[in-house]
Amino acid sequence: MTFRLKRRAAPRAWTIPRKGTKWVKRPGPGPHAQDQSIPLLLVLRDIRHIVENAREARILVRTGAVRVDGQVAKDLDRGLGLMDTLSFAAPLNAHFRVVKDRRGKLVLVAIPSTEATVKIGRVRFKHTVRKGQVEVTLHDGRNLLVPPTSAYRVGDSLKLEVPSQKVVDHIPLAAGALAYVAGGSHVGELARVERVEVRNSSQPNLVHFKEGFSTVKEYVFVVGQTSPEVTLAEGVDR
Repeated sequence: MTFRLKRRAAPRAWTIPRKGTKWVKRPGPGPHAQDQSIPLLLVLRDIRHIVENAREARILVRTGAVRVDGQVAKDLDRGLGLMDTLSFAAPLNAHFRVVKDRRGKLVLVAIPSTEATVKIGRVRFKHTVRKGQVEVTLHDGRNLLVPPTSAYRVGDSLKLEVPSQKVVDHIPLAAGALAYVAGGSHVGELARVERVEVRNSSQPNLVHFKEGFSTVKEYVFVVGQTSPEVTLAEGVDR
């Protein structure tokens, strides 16, 4: 594995100029895939323009002023992905959530301070572990032990408190639920679930929406029942 990445080979989800220096920071191994995350350094320097260079970024994170999902971040290689929260202490006192825009780009939207400790995670896997306990794996790599009687299913979403990882709410993938599309030609849109089509083949399952389109289940991110549980766009009230 190389630790270098050419700028022209950077993931299309990154909102950075394609022309400039030859090399660009590669996200380190972490909870999100490389093409679905952007390094903290690029967020601080190239997107938010809080610092001018990597040296200033290292000084900033050493002060403990930067938090990701409620935890102090000190690794500039840390990749920020979908639904991650980014917080800055005084004097900035700003909070952001990572989402995707209509072009599939990873962007930061401002959120109130009350949302900085709240995150929605999509259930990717559910399996039984030792002593009959049940474990679910979320889209950001979190593994949570849940009661065996829990109704969590793959595709559902869990509203968490971070960094404690306490489950606050369960949002099932069911008819009538409000979903955020995280991929495909309708990326970045909110739509109302009509039904889930389970295919008995190698083809992926589909989710059909009342708006008249469908997409693969992997792209569907349930975010609420009547309205989104968290802020997903600038200037939109929940």
